[in-house]
Amino acid sequence: MNRRILSIILLLPLLAVTGWALLNGGIMGIINTHQTPGGAQVFLDLVIALIMLLTFLVPHARSNGRNPWPWVVMTLFLGSIAPLLYFATGREQSE
Repeated sequence: MNRRILSIILLLPLLAVTGWALLNGGIMGIINTHQTPGGAQVFLDLVIALIMLLTFLVPHARSNGRNPWPWVVMTLFLGSIAPLLYFATGREQSE
């Protein structure tokens, strides 16, 4: 399975769950879940994983002639949605 198809398969349910979470609790409902020690650990784990993913995404974007900085900024605000969109919309050139 190529990266584009996998990204789309992962992106669709993530968007659905994100929309559901926003409808039921708003942005504050999402933020408030990180106030427990367990929530803080999950948030920190996500931040570390996204930083590691960006260390791959930035050189990958450059080698494919894409500007990486919009994806970096979107990742800061949208989390995993941005890298999944990056891979779902990219060309499969340098694998």
